[in-house]
Amino acid sequence: MHEKHLKAPLDLDTHRAGLISILKAIFAAETLSPSDLNQLVRNQARANGGQLYSRDELIRAYRTYAGTDGLPPFDGALIQRLRLKPVRTSSGVTPVTVLTKPFPCPGECIFCPNDVRMPKSYLSDEPGAQRAEQNSFDPYLQTMSRLTAYYNIGHPTEKIEIIILGGTWSFYPETYQLWFVKRIFDALHDYGAGIDRSVKIEGMLFEQSQLHPLRNTTHVDVHGEQLDKSYNQIVQSIYEAEMHRSRDVMTHILHDGHERSPLDEYATWDELEAAHRFNETAPSRCVGLVIETRPDQISAEEVLRVRRLGCTKVQIGFQSLNDTVLKMNRRGHTVAATRRAVRLLRSAGFKIHAHWMPNLYGSSPQADVEDYQRMFDDPDFRPDELKIYPCSLIESAELMRHYKNGTWEPYSHQALLDTLIECLRATPEYCRLTRIIRDIPGTDIVDGNKLTNFRQIVEDTLKKRGERSRDIRAREVRYQQVVAGDLHLDEQWYDGGIGQEVFLQFITDTREIAGFLRLSLPTCDPITPELAGAAMIREVHVYGQAIDIGEVSSGKAQHAGLGTQLIERAAALAQEHGYDRLAVISAVGTRAYYRKRGFIDGVLYQMRTLTTDSRA
Repeated sequence: MHEKHLKAPLDLDTHRAGLISILKAIFAAETLSPSDLNQLVRNQARANGGQLYSRDELIRAYRTYAGTDGLPPFDGALIQRLRLKPVRTSSGVTPVTVLTKPFPCPGECIFCPNDVRMPKSYLSDEPGAQRAEQNSFDPYLQTMSRLTAYYNIGHPTEKIEIIILGGTWSFYPETYQLWFVKRIFDALHDYGAGIDRSVKIEGMLFEQSQLHPLRNTTHVDVHGEQLDKSYNQIVQSIYEAEMHRSRDVMTHILHDGHERSPLDEYATWDELEAAHRFNETAPSRCVGLVIETRPDQISAEEVLRVRRLGCTKVQIGFQSLNDTVLKMNRRGHTVAATRRAVRLLRSAGFKIHAHWMPNLYGSSPQADVEDYQRMFDDPDFRPDELKIYPCSLIESAELMRHYKNGTWEPYSHQALLDTLIECLRATPEYCRLTRIIRDIPGTDIVDGNKLTNFRQIVEDTLKKRGERSRDIRAREVRYQQVVAGDLHLDEQWYDGGIGQEVFLQFITDTREIAGFLRLSLPTCDPITPELAGAAMIREVHVYGQAIDIGEVSSGKAQHAGLGTQLIERAAALAQEHGYDRLAVISAVGTRAYYRKRGFIDGVLYQMRTLTTDSRA
């Protein structure tokens, strides 16, 4: 037998008086900053024998004692005061990140870490990777534990964006992909029904899986300076049983009468699509599904297959738009492959979330700035979202050889700052910079920048110069109150390679953004007959703190009808430009929303016929 060493939950009744006292003080305050709340908690601890209550304990106490002992009845709005990190859901949805298991990767990039306990390019010390390892990389356990954690710290769990990271998604066996996604939906549905099968699954994993944290005793130190074996060779050797589970389980199920268990990495398309249908009206709905892959893994067939999984956004590693740099870093594909992949993804309506890396071997600050500008000057790229990941030197990466022989070195603080300033200046309003600097612990970085708050440093420097970033993330209203009269509709048109792109945004006079829509007006041949003659809504997003489905929060952007207004404007524009139909790449959990707005279900998309009044 085995045990997880977890902190015992606080006995609320024993601490009732102290908890009630601090909750009353919190709710009585007219305004309360995070530092104010922390001070109240510390003051209460001093007055009550040193007991320091965590946010999740305060939230649990409020849920338990609301309406008693002088506390107000339960009100979701009051939970907002207790949230530990409201910014996590300030973009309108609650993100849940899950990692796939360690598995071979088609790439040989010299900058990639070779942590064989993780899927390729990830490090076991990264927060998301630690959560995955603690849950044996099981999709059900990862999803359930994250939803539970969000609930405990006061975040809504009704509108969920699922982000699947780890290695190259398209390189995993299709049966594994189907099983992985279906098990995520199983967790969403169990959670919404108040069911948690985690203990049973965790016990099965302990008995059967090499990846259970108490059984995964792999201690293979990989040194990039002396790579005797590749990541792929090591992973296939030490996780031989896991390779078997992925590659051979289907044969046992189909031919040997093997009785399936939740751990068997096998599911059918029919089973996944049934889970999709159930999720349409489930308490916890998937309102976005993201996978990550490489440009050379993208084909027309792969794009449509990924769409069938329910995917709405693809994270794709550009890394560089310079063929020489790509070759020097053994990236394994050319710029032409990236160009083709983006065109295919955009023609299918996907949101394109690129990764780009300055300070690669063979580049320079000036070359990086030119490369970044090329990304937005060339119509075939122009990503919707972007992660800027300056190259970090990790001991297990082959880049160590070039560091040791003096042919590569990390940028100085000032050189990196100057480069990123120019990148932010060149970022258009239609792009969202989701991250600048990867969340790698400083202990893993051999040399170079170890500051994870570098984005703040760049933005503060711009502010001192009277400038600001124009990207979406820097302009989101987040949890601010929004008055409809303060907003106006702005339209930005640009060439998207396959046709015109229209970025519709509701903004304030200072260009803070409350909501936006991405409309594609393609002029190329459709990737599937289903999209013939159709314009495409690639994304609708209304900002503001995520709130429960059906809950009304006065003045918040999410419930100001902005989404409907954006859709109607997109329909009018599509009709004006000669399109007979308007398609939307809807997530499983948003299908009902679009049906109410005149869209009908197709095979992979929802479609609305455009008439003279732009209504179906």
